[in-house]
Amino acid sequence: MRLFTSPLSLLLALLFLGTTLPAQGLHSITGELMTWHPVTLTFLGPKCSETGTPNPFSDYRLTVTFTQGSQRYDVPGFFAADGEAAYTSATSGNKWRVIFSPPSPGKWIYEVEFVKGKNIAVSDEPGEWAGDLDGESGGLIISPSNKTGRDFRAHGRLEYVGEHYLRFAGSGNYFVKCGTDAPENLLAYEGFDQTPNVGDRRKDWAAHAADFDAESAEKYLWGKKRDQGKNILGALQYLHNKGLNAFSFLTFNVDGDDKNVFPHLLRNSLKDYEETARTKGERVCWENEIIHDRFDVSKLDQWNQVFSYGQTLGLFLHFKTQETENDQKMDDGEVDYERKLYYRELIARFGHHLALNWNLGEENTQTTAQRKAAIQYISDLDPYDHPIVVHTYPNAYDKVYGPLLGEGSQLAGPSLQANQSDFHDVPGLVATWVQQSQNSGRKWVVSVDEPGDASHALVPDSDDPAHDNARVHALWGTLMHGGAGVEWYFGYQHAHSDLTCQDFRSRDHFWDQCRVALRIFNEENLPLTEMQNMNDLTPGKDDWVLAKPGEVYLIYCLKGGPIKFATPSSGFRFQYINPRTGERKPPIPIEVGDGEDWACPSEEDWLLLIRK
Repeated sequence: MRLFTSPLSLLLALLFLGTTLPAQGLHSITGELMTWHPVTLTFLGPKCSETGTPNPFSDYRLTVTFTQGSQRYDVPGFFAADGEAAYTSATSGNKWRVIFSPPSPGKWIYEVEFVKGKNIAVSDEPGEWAGDLDGESGGLIISPSNKTGRDFRAHGRLEYVGEHYLRFAGSGNYFVKCGTDAPENLLAYEGFDQTPNVGDRRKDWAAHAADFDAESAEKYLWGKKRDQGKNILGALQYLHNKGLNAFSFLTFNVDGDDKNVFPHLLRNSLKDYEETARTKGERVCWENEIIHDRFDVSKLDQWNQVFSYGQTLGLFLHFKTQETENDQKMDDGEVDYERKLYYRELIARFGHHLALNWNLGEENTQTTAQRKAAIQYISDLDPYDHPIVVHTYPNAYDKVYGPLLGEGSQLAGPSLQANQSDFHDVPGLVATWVQQSQNSGRKWVVSVDEPGDASHALVPDSDDPAHDNARVHALWGTLMHGGAGVEWYFGYQHAHSDLTCQDFRSRDHFWDQCRVALRIFNEENLPLTEMQNMNDLTPGKDDWVLAKPGEVYLIYCLKGGPIKFATPSSGFRFQYINPRTGERKPPIPIEVGDGEDWACPSEEDWLLLIRK
């Protein structure tokens, strides 16, 4: 039975009943009822178990449609056990949940579809009536966000808008990222339920215990005593404190390099496997032990605590959904039952977050047809149209990216991997894909998410405190050639590697250099979408230029020394900025517009900012 029979009656009721109008099957509405904030609707439905029949992940389909005027969001829901699984580790219950992040204030109407049937969750069939919850209606009254600063709830959803940069839907600001690509097994954390310890790689993140900020992070803890997660939340707080704005992680690394991260249930308890390994010395192959159509509700709730906190800190979430060793494990690479369920669970649980991308896979080896099918499925299911990217080997760029170019593509861009230890291949790589995508009719957001080689890449401060090559060729080489940012990979031959890192402070000196670049690109109010790489504006010298002619010029001097550059008219001013420290020389006005010779303050690399 529906509470109200028409949108008009719902709106009239909302005028009288205040901030919410609940459906009969609604258990609770939690979260701040504000734009861009996650609003969680929990419904009472059939009692199910993670391992029971019918399968709550495949044999029920919960979708809640939110509408306001012409705006419509069909948000997939999920089985939430007892509704408190992050704290109780519950495996059964009668709670079903949808999380919505409203993009505008005012009255929002919602209507529930809840149906059942064999594998109905990944079907377009209408399904069978699953109880009184189906067809229920209700409403919300949303206020403007009260958040400020780097919290993404102050800026809105990060969207692909047909430019080489993503843009926040609320503030309208464009986004340039710099963050961590490593460790890829960030989620192999001892605080998450049922997380294995293959290779003794399970993390405690103890090095960041002192970074935990109780005032901001306490409500994101989990566990029966609500005291779990301090160290990993402290690690995110550290990244925020250093000025970084992104981090990356695999959500499925079964049979990969690490093997300890997956959202699925195990056929037996983790303790049973660990006891076997202890007594018999056997190493488990998790691919044979996970259940591809069953998910660990409490573990995923706990992951969400970390992701939610990261968003409040202004940290972009890079979801790497698989890697080369396992991208054939679900449906032999096809987009079928197992893979559809996996993507649906990720989107339903985490798609409400504001700043993220879905990566089809690290060093992806699926076919073009399989990639296109995955892109289409994710695009159709994700109500928020988060950007979709794909990562591949350096020798496979044309094979993987070429067929995905063009106006009809739904790919937002490449997640580039380079392979030179001194990073000198990055500038040309970025310039190539910026230009190729522009020529194809669909501009890509080009990010370098694994610069350097597998052995070294970004090494610890103790091995290279200056990081000159990383700063010049990878960081500034990306940004000055139209790239949208960098995530940093940690090489295997060094401490705190891509698998072993538990201390982001191992690159502390370099994060300061990243913060300098981010402040310029995110806070200088540059017309980024109108600027292009124009290196030929400094003839005869190997400098890089990013410019909107007649308005603003960024000139990156790789080795200092003299620069010959003529401003087109008077009325400009110039300023030198030290990319190593952020030091700024006093700005100096330019009165004439012909043939200036510039001299950098030293023989090191400098940035020259010239603008009206």
